[in-house]
Parts: sequence; structure tokens; C-alpha cells
Amino acid sequence: MNQRFKLLTVFLGLLSLPMCAAIPVTIQPITTFPIPTSIKFAEQSISLERYDMRERFDREQMGIAYSHSSSLLILKRANRFFPLLEPILKQQGIPDDFKYLAVTESNLDVRAKSPVQAAGLWQLMPKTAQELGLEVNEEVDERYHLEKATVAACKYFKRAYAKYKDWNMVAASYNGGMGRISGEADKQQVNDFFDMLLTAETSRYVFRIFVMKQFLENPKAYGYILQKEDFYTTISTKTIIVNGSVDDWTTWAAQQGISYYQLKEFNIWLRDRKLTNASKKEYRIEIPEKSDLKYDQSKIKIHNPNWIN
Repeated sequence: MNQRFKLLTVFLGLLSLPMCAAIPVTIQPITTFPIPTSIKFAEQSISLERYDMRERFDREQMGIAYSHSSSLLILKRANRFFPLLEPILKQQGIPDDFKYLAVTESNLDVRAKSPVQAAGLWQLMPKTAQELGLEVNEEVDERYHLEKATVAACKYFKRAYAKYKDWNMVAASYNGGMGRISGEADKQQVNDFFDMLLTAETSRYVFRIFVMKQFLENPKAYGYILQKEDFYTTISTKTIIVNGSVDDWTTWAAQQGISYYQLKEFNIWLRDRKLTNASKKEYRIEIPEKSDLKYDQSKIKIHNPNWIN
């Protein structure tokens, strides 16, 4: 009896089974999650007792909890990037909770680029980035430079806080723009984000930040159970200063003992194959340590002990 005939026999046999004899299937229960009565964001306590506040929080909670692939990647990326973001936020005087805004913006995908050309971890638009002091052109795009882009985002947060004196409004304005948020506040005669009727995107955006904080502070509460070996290793780099032109980054990378791919992997802000640099600006190029390029479980560092089982 050939293999095709065997499979057909089995299939016909299954069709002949009565419904009561169907093959047993294990069904995993779909659960909801408790909704807190209050949360804390940027050291401010926020009540969720009002019906709409509760439901808006719950909507984003369901989305993050059941977006398994993206939420798992966020956890793994947070372990690598939070140790870099947190000291900058602290040094700039911005609440630590604003790292969750970066997560909401880009899922901590350093290559993220939106259809409207917002780019990088903080999803800055070209014009806004330049206004905040970043270089954005065909050869260099510092929106992809984690440290510089974070400092630029902090400049925006400071300006917005000087205007609103409220971190929730600052977060909303990062998505909706200060002009729009201020205009709606005047038209609706309110100064509290939670009392404002805004676009669905901006309204959901702020609550998504709140939920992202809850999720990343305690992923086990949402059923995410990871072991230390599930996370990515920390890769050390050395810095080389370049203050002139580079005719070909491939040749330059080879001289450093790495590939063009590896150069671009650790310096995503380099956007072309060359660097003109007529102004002799100083650039810091990160070169990965060869000893860290091979996966080594012993080099995994867990930033938050709540992230592992």
C-alpha cells in the first residue's frame, strides 16, 4: 500500500467517525485581567474608577496581553535598551516612566520607520528632529542614534512640560502635537487630558503607555513566563572617533576587522555607503567586541528580576 493511499484511508476513516467520537482537542482558556483602581505615572496617582478610564485602560491591556509575538520582543528588547535609556532620562530630569513612551512609539525597534517618515526609537519626524538639534540627511540620520535621539526627545518633553505643567499632557502632545492639544484644551475649556475629547489615536496612545508600564513592570501577571536564557546577550563596543570623510564604509569596516553589515548594525544612523563630512564634524563609531558576537548565555544580564521566572 503506497503512502498516498494510506493517507486517504486514514482521512476517510476520520470522516466516518460520529461527532461524539471526534478527536479530543485541548482548548486553552481565554482570560481577562484585573483592572486596577488606580495607577501611577510619572509619580502622579491616576484613578481608574471612572467608567471610561477603566474601559480605556482595559482595551489597551487586552491588546498588549494578547499580542504575544510583539510583546515578547518588547520584553527582550527592553532588557537591552532600558539600561541605556534610563540614565539619559535621569540626567535630563525627565521621569523614568517616559521610557514606556519610547516602547509605545516603536516597540523598541531601532529601525522603526512610519509611513509618514517618523523614524527611530522615539519616532521623530525629520523637521522636528532637526529643530531638536539632530542631523538628518542622506548620509547621517541621528534619529536612529539611541543616545542622541533620546536627548532630543527629552528636549521636547521639557518644552511641553514648561507649557502644561502636567506629564500626562506632555505624553499626549508627543503624539498629537502641542498646537492641537492646546487648541482643543482652549475650545473644550479643560486642562486635564482625561477630560478632553481627542482623536482616537491620541486618546489610546496615552493609555497604551500606562498599560505598557504595567506590563513591563510585571509581565508574569499577564502570563509571560521567561527564563534568563530567553533574553538577548549584552554586546560591548569600543568607540572610534571619525572627524573626516570616509570614501567607503565597507573598506573602513574591514580595516576595523568587522563587516559592513556589522558596522551598520551597531551604527544604524549611518545611512549611506560613504561620509562626506566637509565640516569635519566628530562622529563616534561603535565597533562591537568580537568576543561578544557569539551567543554566550553567561553574558546575559537581566535588567529587571521581575522579567524572569
